[in-house]
Amino acid sequence: MSQIFDKRFNALTAGGVSLGGGLKGIEKEALRLDLDGYLSRKPHPVGLGSALTNRFITTDFSEALLEFVTPVYSNTWEALRFLCDVHQFAYECLEDELLWIASMPCRIPADAEIPLARYGESNVGQMKTIYRRGLGFRYGRHMQTIAGIHFNYSLPESFWPRYQAAVGDAGDEQAFRSNQYLGLIRNFRRFGWLTLYLFGTSPAMCKSFGSGADIGMQELSADTWYAPFGTSLRMSDLGYSNQNQSRINISLNNLDDYIRDLRNALKTPEPDYENIGVKVDGKYRQLSANQLQIENEYYSSVRPKRVAHSGERPTAALKRGGIEYVEIRSLDINVDDPAGINQNTMRFMEAFLIYCLLEESPPFEAVALDETSRNQSQVAREGRDPAFRLLRDGKEVPLQSWATVILDKVGMIAGQIDVAEGGKSYTQAVDSMRSLVDTPEATPSAQLLHELKSGGHSFFDYAISVARGHRDYFAAINPMSKERHEEFSQEVRSSLERQNDIETGDEISFDEYLENYFASE
Repeated sequence: MSQIFDKRFNALTAGGVSLGGGLKGIEKEALRLDLDGYLSRKPHPVGLGSALTNRFITTDFSEALLEFVTPVYSNTWEALRFLCDVHQFAYECLEDELLWIASMPCRIPADAEIPLARYGESNVGQMKTIYRRGLGFRYGRHMQTIAGIHFNYSLPESFWPRYQAAVGDAGDEQAFRSNQYLGLIRNFRRFGWLTLYLFGTSPAMCKSFGSGADIGMQELSADTWYAPFGTSLRMSDLGYSNQNQSRINISLNNLDDYIRDLRNALKTPEPDYENIGVKVDGKYRQLSANQLQIENEYYSSVRPKRVAHSGERPTAALKRGGIEYVEIRSLDINVDDPAGINQNTMRFMEAFLIYCLLEESPPFEAVALDETSRNQSQVAREGRDPAFRLLRDGKEVPLQSWATVILDKVGMIAGQIDVAEGGKSYTQAVDSMRSLVDTPEATPSAQLLHELKSGGHSFFDYAISVARGHRDYFAAINPMSKERHEEFSQEVRSSLERQNDIETGDEISFDEYLENYFASE
């Protein structure tokens, strides 16, 4: 595959095409918990505005699961600064609560006692809550309390026509861009095991996840399960990489097929979900009994995305304008970073995604897809085991040798970004990842287990201590600028006004609203 990469890379560099300036945005989830470390039962803090309409602070599955959203920036430092600022602002509004600092959850109650996110009485607000109720019935509420980092990325607009010319494509620019992004996505699926190895930070978890049932894992302490060579239990079969969606086949080989397959899953009944029921005793349990309730239910470590117009469905947005950016969903929260992510991670991810774009990316066949799924789940569970082997084209290969080949190419990309932006920060980020490949015990997952074992800590006791430290960190650092604080405050006020406008503007019943939603494409 290196010949294709080298040809494209050389064409870009010979043509003076910059690889810097890509747009980066972060979505970071964090559970609210009480000071004793139990999942918060309090409603969404009033000081954070409307979870339905606030652009920067919303909720995910649970009322207690905050989600912080940054705008997109070309500079990693700006994205990180915004993320730190939004943490500071959120802490101002929390009363006697902490933010959990890990991907695997804190002490959580029985499934039925985990509160669903609430978005008000509007039709769209009810739909969001019912969708989450359906997720709970389908997959269990425990799984939905797992948190992560989403990294959104797009190449700059100026890149695309020059790249298209460099590779000798004279076709439609929108189609070219979508096809290239799909190639990136397929390669991220092929090579994404590397991100689990490098950034996985969830090799252990509290036994309250799964209500203390024996799940076939080793016991680190009386209330902690762990995988000795695990990297990311969040991305293993215990977390989001589960078997519930195994019958759904969504093509990544071209955009029309991707949209077609997603829409078919929205229309195809699923017997297990029919047994749940849709509207039972006058109350919705889920939006439908089909394989997917809405497009976003389909879980993937990477998604093609386009910013949708108001009321526009994700597949309709993609069909209208093609792929605008990619959303990477496989990053664990880094427990050592108060914001959950650092600039080194963002810089590496940017260079890695450009590598995935430039590398050869043949269409997926069933065997290749099975290999990618196997590699991901196995790295998540045992990626640091010296005896572990990946599968590549049906043959076993050591993780370190394949990772080294990839990092050599990613390093070339990083060097070109440094040329565009000045300095050596991207090259240094890739070099720091090389050291983790050479020294598995230095990976975040290994370091976390070392802290637990050497200190005699349970996962919960260690994480709650770090959570208190992060709270104190945000209280101690320099306050955000007055302008940024006012931006957040104004967004709180505006979000409440927007929610009120939505609620007073509804003119049809929820049943009619839902029928109209599913009739649209």
